[in-house]
Amino acid sequence: MRDSTTILLVDDDRYLAESMALWLAEQGFSVQTASSLAAARAALEQQDYDLLITDLRLDDGDGFDLIGFTKRKMPRCQILVVTGYATPDTAIDAVRAGAFDLLTKPLIDEELTLAIDRAQSQQDIQAENECLKQQLDQRFGMEDILSQDYRMLKLFDVVDSVADARASVLVTGENGTGKSMIARAIHRRSHRRSGPFIEVACGALPDNLLESELFGHVAGAFTGASTDRVGKFKLADGGTLFLDEIGTASPAMQVKLLRVLQEFQFEPLGGTKTESVDVRVILATNEDLTACVERGTFRQDLYYRVNVVNIELPALRQRVGDIPLLVQHFLQRSTESLHRNVEGFDAQAMQVLQRYAWPGNVRELENVVERAIVLSRNSILTVEDLPADLLKNESGHQPMRSHFSMPAVAAAQHVSDSHVTSLREALEEPERQIILDALRMFQWNRAATADALEINRTTLYKKMKRLGLDDPRLQYAT
Repeated sequence: MRDSTTILLVDDDRYLAESMALWLAEQGFSVQTASSLAAARAALEQQDYDLLITDLRLDDGDGFDLIGFTKRKMPRCQILVVTGYATPDTAIDAVRAGAFDLLTKPLIDEELTLAIDRAQSQQDIQAENECLKQQLDQRFGMEDILSQDYRMLKLFDVVDSVADARASVLVTGENGTGKSMIARAIHRRSHRRSGPFIEVACGALPDNLLESELFGHVAGAFTGASTDRVGKFKLADGGTLFLDEIGTASPAMQVKLLRVLQEFQFEPLGGTKTESVDVRVILATNEDLTACVERGTFRQDLYYRVNVVNIELPALRQRVGDIPLLVQHFLQRSTESLHRNVEGFDAQAMQVLQRYAWPGNVRELENVVERAIVLSRNSILTVEDLPADLLKNESGHQPMRSHFSMPAVAAAQHVSDSHVTSLREALEEPERQIILDALRMFQWNRAATADALEINRTTLYKKMKRLGLDDPRLQYAT
């Protein structure tokens, strides 16, 4: 490690500097010297150093100036101060300025070696912390969105891409797929994260109340409006406004929404003063807005305005491989909150969970897990702990088994009565699950995986690319 550590040694005593540099080089360090503040700055401009060792008194300046310059130029560089005029106050000032440690002349070899080793250890800790911070930042805002499905992983990339854009985002998907969570993830990963996140369920309010909810009203605007009220658009100023169930908005409300999305201006209900806001709008619906436009129930111009970026969430039945991951998450959360000692579902119960169509998607799965924990008297949950709806089609059902005995293969072929799919689409998820499990079995050794699957490596690479298994993050997914 020492032979890769670069040190800049700064001291106006040339004899001392050369002697110390020679000794450090014998210890395996790469050392350069500078005899003045100007020479040290020039050296720091030319290359990066792991460690700066400097005197405080230099012919052309103060060592404190060099410490400040180094911390600005090279934040990761550790700094050791060496001086023959040290006082307790000097040590405190040096540390405050950014030095890691202060040593007094004359130096003892072992003391200098120990100080350098401590500085390197501190540097390693900082590097590790930065790496962990980067990993947390990559996941920040999506902590509760659990998936190893390739479609969801690609969706996460879209969230990153649009987070800081002001363009409207339309999140579509069935009820319970997590549209609100995606909206919050976009907000938390954007530069607006310190601003408010305001959510409005448009379908829960009649039209006149929805207008007041969004734009506010002035006193006397309608019966019962005794005082002014600030609307959600104003409350979300500087942050994000999430409009859920936007497909239920009336034609009159759609006109008002179109204007505010275009101009970011509006008037409160009953008022004449125009309000301006800086707000990011994310909208969501479980309806097919294209069909609504064709039927004339949704304005075409508003559709084009809100559909700048469309994030479509897959239904849970389309990513059955995520069910064990989600079940484990809900189990852990519910057992902690309910103070129950439950280890999990047995294999048969898990197969039932993976064969069910989940019309209520992730939200329904969470409710089923919590219900099973509440009602069960045993630490292992079985099919007897599942609701009757999940067991209706289980009579005489024989689960399919792949070469790797994955129940997800059978689950992926279950299609709800209201969903018709192509044969290729129906077989895609089982094929992906088999390949994914083989890759994990052989620790992502593609040659061994191809041999086990009895296909050549070129075919495996093509399949991995087509099925989204070439994403390197899958290797680290739990």
